[in-house]
Amino acid sequence: MRKIWVWLVKLFGWHFDVPSLEERPELMHCVVAVAPHTSALDFFVGPAVLHSVGVKPRIFIKKEFFNFITRPVLRKMGAVEVDRGNRHNNNVQFAVDYLKSNTDVCMVVTPEATRKPVKRFKRGFYEIALQAGVPIVLGYMDFKTKTAGYGPTIIPSGDFEADCAKMIEFFKPIHPRHPEGWYWKGEC
Repeated sequence: MRKIWVWLVKLFGWHFDVPSLEERPELMHCVVAVAPHTSALDFFVGPAVLHSVGVKPRIFIKKEFFNFITRPVLRKMGAVEVDRGNRHNNNVQFAVDYLKSNTDVCMVVTPEATRKPVKRFKRGFYEIALQAGVPIVLGYMDFKTKTAGYGPTIIPSGDFEADCAKMIEFFKPIHPRHPEGWYWKGEC
């Protein structure tokens, strides 16, 4: 099923800028921070990039996308239900524990945590990487060039503002599907 997914994404004209796992072994066990996130189509393109090199992604998706029809397919593709309306849901701790007990998966998170415009990245993805002791790999989907891939790897230093500034600098030139949903003035 994953090979079919990759094939379909490429059929729609997407190109992958993906190094091999030998060149980027950290992809096997990391947090992939994907931005900008302005469209539900991001879910169909982004994981295909990881699947194309044999990585098992776990993607946080809000629970509203899951129903009796979509649940089996989404779970098969690596989706994990997230209850964003419950502040006591412990998503960060769940992800940290999952990464600590599964060394052959990566956790995919959108730093904005929504498709709506936001003024700063949420901190959850950073805390997951920091507490789990894994790197953050910057993932992108450029809808102008139809290119998706990986950018730099950031080792969380504990200084969120400084690390976030590096991430924003990388993501600034990326063209989202809905530019009006990508609000960035360089703040973390």
